[in-house]
Amino acid sequence: MEHVLDNPAWNALSTGNKAFAGGNDIAKYFPKEVSPFVAIPEISAENFNLLYDTIPFESHFIFIAPHDVVIPEQWNIVHYLKCLQMVFEGEVPAGFADDDLLPLTEQHVPQMIELTQLTNPGPFIERTIEFGHYHGIFDRDKLVAMAGQRLNPTPYAEISAVCTHPDYLGRGYAGKLLLNQAKRIKAASEIPFLHVKSENERAIKVYEKLGFVTRKEMSFYVLRK
Repeated sequence: MEHVLDNPAWNALSTGNKAFAGGNDIAKYFPKEVSPFVAIPEISAENFNLLYDTIPFESHFIFIAPHDVVIPEQWNIVHYLKCLQMVFEGEVPAGFADDDLLPLTEQHVPQMIELTQLTNPGPFIERTIEFGHYHGIFDRDKLVAMAGQRLNPTPYAEISAVCTHPDYLGRGYAGKLLLNQAKRIKAASEIPFLHVKSENERAIKVYEKLGFVTRKEMSFYVLRK
């Protein structure tokens, strides 16, 4: 795993997200209420076993690998999927207007959870908002689209929870939210990236149009302890 993004969760828990990190030098995890991602520095049966023994609670967990791996039998594989890892190599257009995007706070969490459960952009739970930088679009008091940040393996920052209510598709909300995040991340001298299901052709086309380029196809394992 030579590239930072080959092991994004481990490098995030070791750098930009280290304030959340539980575990040790061989096995790391996020608090249960923040995120299900877990990580080890190198893929091996020994490290997987140590990860199992290190996490002090039972739950569903997500492990990211740069290729398919063998998961030891003590773990229950609940789901497996392929995702494209895409890095932003474009430019935010001059004069890009995002004044209508509103910062999301803890008071919005119930609506954020409701929206993500409806659209399934990836795991979003009670304290996921603590990753920060979440912005949304509202129709009156109703949250209809949002995006924020998740893994922060320095110098990269992951754009996540990009979703739009089905009744509001086709209005360019996802593109505006993505460019807002990309602008903020670049202003912080970091590099935007994201993950998208490999079969989600509609979203991939949107991302490519905005300037995201596929770096690698990654393997995601949803595991149960």
